Amino acid sequence: MGGPHGGPFLLFHVLCFLLTLSEVGSQNSKACALRCPSNSSCVNGTACRCAPGFISFSGEIFTDPLESCDDINECGPPSPVYCGPSADCQNTEGGYYCTCSPGYEPVSGAMIFQNESENTCRDVDECQHRPRVCKGRSVCINTEGNYTCQCPPGLEFSPEDPRHCTDVNECTSGKKPCHSSTHCLNSVGSYECRCRPGWKPIAGSPNGPNNTVCEDVDECSSGQHQCHNSTVCFNTVGSHTCHCREGWEPKHGLKDKQKDTICKEISFPAWTAPPGIKSRSLSAFFERVQKMSRDFKPAMAKKSMQDLVGSVDDLLKNSGDLESLDQSSKHVTVTHLLSGLEQILRTLAKAMPKGSFTYRSLDNTGETTSSPAQPPRTPSHTRSPRSLPPLFSELSLVVQEQGKGNVTVGQSHARMLLDWAVAAAAEESGPTVVGILSSQNMKKLLANASLKLDSEKLKETYKSPVRGAKVTLLSAVSSVFLSNTNTEKLDSNVSFAFALHEQPELKPRQELICAFWKKDSNGNGSWATTGCWKMGRGNGSITCQCSHLSSFAILMAHYDVEDPKLALITKVGLALSLACLLLCILTFLLVGTRCRLVAVLLHYCFLAAFCWMSLEGVELYFLVVRVFQGQGLRKLWLCLIGYGVPLIIVGISAGAYSKGYGREKFCWLNFEGGFLWSFVGPVTFIVLGNAIIFVITVWKLTQKFSEINPDIKKLKKARVLTITAIAQLFVLGCTWVFGLLLFDPESWVLSYIFSILNCLQGFFLFVLYCLLNKKVREEYRKWACMVAGNKYSEFATTTSGSGSSHNQTQALRPSESGM
Repeated sequence: MGGPHGGPFLLFHVLCFLLTLSEVGSQNSKACALRCPSNSSCVNGTACRCAPGFISFSGEIFTDPLESCDDINECGPPSPVYCGPSADCQNTEGGYYCTCSPGYEPVSGAMIFQNESENTCRDVDECQHRPRVCKGRSVCINTEGNYTCQCPPGLEFSPEDPRHCTDVNECTSGKKPCHSSTHCLNSVGSYECRCRPGWKPIAGSPNGPNNTVCEDVDECSSGQHQCHNSTVCFNTVGSHTCHCREGWEPKHGLKDKQKDTICKEISFPAWTAPPGIKSRSLSAFFERVQKMSRDFKPAMAKKSMQDLVGSVDDLLKNSGDLESLDQSSKHVTVTHLLSGLEQILRTLAKAMPKGSFTYRSLDNTGETTSSPAQPPRTPSHTRSPRSLPPLFSELSLVVQEQGKGNVTVGQSHARMLLDWAVAAAAEESGPTVVGILSSQNMKKLLANASLKLDSEKLKETYKSPVRGAKVTLLSAVSSVFLSNTNTEKLDSNVSFAFALHEQPELKPRQELICAFWKKDSNGNGSWATTGCWKMGRGNGSITCQCSHLSSFAILMAHYDVEDPKLALITKVGLALSLACLLLCILTFLLVGTRCRLVAVLLHYCFLAAFCWMSLEGVELYFLVVRVFQGQGLRKLWLCLIGYGVPLIIVGISAGAYSKGYGREKFCWLNFEGGFLWSFVGPVTFIVLGNAIIFVITVWKLTQKFSEINPDIKKLKKARVLTITAIAQLFVLGCTWVFGLLLFDPESWVLSYIFSILNCLQGFFLFVLYCLLNKKVREEYRKWACMVAGNKYSEFATTTSGSGSSHNQTQALRPSESGM
C-alpha cells in the first residue's frame, strides 16, 4: 500500500464511503412508518403494496394496517384463465399452471404450461395403454378422454364388481326360453333346450335349440323299464312305476309303486293258541287256522276270510270247555282272539281286489255281498234292534287307493266314519284297508269283565267317590282294523254308531258308555273308557267318538256311589274303637296304676261333659238372646273347646301333682292339697255361668211369648215356660248345683235330690226331647206301623199334623222342646 498508486486508491475508497453514508441518511428520512403484512411490501410511510398474485380488500395498495393480502384464484371467476381444450387450470399460492385433463396427455412432454398457446394435449387410448382395465371376459372400448367396459352376449356385469362379466342364466332368469316339455340347460353365454328323462323329441323336432318340443316315452311298452318280474310296469308322464301284482306285497323295507320295488306273495300270518290256556275247543279252532294257513293262496283271500270268521262263530257258539275256564283265562282268550283277527284280516284284505266287501255270518248259514264304497249316510241300524237278523258275526271292509276326505264303512251292527289320512299307513304306498268285524257271541267270554272308570269325571257328576261298576254288554263287540297300525293316538277322531240289541231303562247311577277292550302287559284285558266319549243316542243306536282304535262295545254300567257321611262315621267309629281297645290293653297291663288311670279318665270325661254343657249354654245364648247378632261357634271350634279344654286341665293337673289321682276306697281325685279343685273349680264356674244363662233365657222367653201372642192364656203360658225351664235345667247341667251345696255328706235330702236328678239326667232328656215332641212321636208311630206290617199313610199323617207344623220347625231345638 505504500506504492506510487496507494494514495489515489485510498482516496477513492474514502469518497465511496462518504457517498454511502449520505445516501443512507436520505433513505432513513423516507422510511415506512407502518409494518406491512405478509405477501406485501412497503410503499412509503403510510401505504403497503400486495405482491403479484395477491390482493387486499382495498386493492393492490392499501393503508389500513389491519388488512391482509389474499391469494388471487386465477382459475376461478370472474375471468378464469383458459388453458385450451382438454386442459384444466390449477391454482397455486400467488400463481397458477395448466395441465391436461384426465384421459389426455401433452405431446410436448411438458406436464404443466401457462397459457393456451403452450397446450399440446391429446386423447390417451386407455384400452391400449392399460389392457387390464376391464376384468374377466369384459371388453374395453375407448372413448374421448375415457373408456367403457362391455360384456359379450350372454354375459352380464357382476353385482360385486361392475367391471367383471359373469354368465347370464337364461334358464332361471324367468324368461322361460324353452318349451314346457323340455329341460333348459344353461351354458357359458348360452343355453340349450333338451328333452327331460323319459321324454323324446317329437317327429321332426331337434333336441337342443330353443324350439325343441318333446313327448313322453312309454318305457313299459318299449321295454326300457327296469321293473322286477314280481311287479307290473305302469307308465307315467315322463317316467314309470313298478306295482306289486294282486296278492303280492313289497318286501320288508321297500315300498310299492317305485322303480326299485320288489314284491313277495302275501302269506297267511302265523297264529297259535294263547300260552297257558288248556281247552279242547280252542285247540281244535287253531288246528283249523293252521290248515287255512297251509292251504292259503292269495286268490282265495276272500274265501279265507269267510272261513276264518265262520270258524270264530263256531268256536263262540259251541264254546264247550271254554265256558268252564276261569274269568282271567276267558279274558286272555278274548284278547288273543281280537288281536289275532285284526292282524290276519288286515293282511288278507291286501290280497283282495279294490272295492268294498261285506260278509254276514247267519245262524248256520253264510251270506256275502260286495258293493262299491258308499258315501256317508244315516246308519242302516237305526231301525228297531228287534228287526235285526240273528247275526253272529259281520265283516265289512273297503280296499282302495288312499283318497282325500272321509270314508264310511257300515254294517248292521256298527258304522264308522274316519279320515283317509288316518286309515293309510305312513310307511306303505299300496292300497288302503279299512274294516270292521262285529261279533255278538264274543260277549259269552266277556261276562263279568271289569271296567276301568274315569273316577274323576264320575266324582264331578255324582259329587261323591264312585267305586267299581257292574257292566252289561248291550251291543256286538266291533273290532276295527286299518292299514295304519299306529292307532293309539290318532290325528283326528273317529266317529262310530253302534246298534243296541236291547233298549234298557236306566235307573239311578246307571249310564250307557262307549268302552273299548284294553290289553294289559300280562295278555289279559278289561273294558276302559279313556279316549272315548258318547255323543248322543236315538233310534236304537249310540253315537260315539274315539281318539284311538281298538275293539269297541256299548256297555250299561251301574255304579256304587260311596256315601261320605257313612264313610266318615265308619272311619271315626273304627278309630275310636281302636283307641279304646288300646286304652283297655294299657289298663290291663298297668295293673298297679289302673286306679290312678281310671281316675284320670273320669276326671277328663266329667270335665268334657261339663264343657259341652257350657257350650250348650253359649249356643242357647246366641239362639235366644242374640238372635240377629251371630249364629254361634263353628263345629270345629266346638270340638276343640269341648274336648281340648278338659285335656289341657287334666294334663296340667297330672303334671303338677300326679299323686292326686286315686284314693284308698275309690278311684277319684285326692282331697289332699286342694287337688279336688282341679275338678270343682271348672265345674263351679260352668254351673254358675249356665245358671246365669238359664235365668236370662227364661226371662227372654217370657218377653217373647208376650210379644208374639199377648192373648195367650196364663195357664198355657206357665205350662210352656215350666216345661222349657225344666228342659234347660237338665241341658245346662244346672242340677249339679245341688252337688255343690252338698257340704255335709250326712245331708241325706240333698244327697237324694242330687243323685236322682243327675243319675236320671239322660232319662229326663229323652222324655223332654222325644216323648213330648210331636214330630218325634209321629216318627215313632210310623216305625210302629212298619214293624206291625200296616201300611202307613204319610198323606193322612201330614194332613192331621199340618196344623201343628207351624210351631215345629226344628224338633231338637232346646228352646222348642215339648211345645
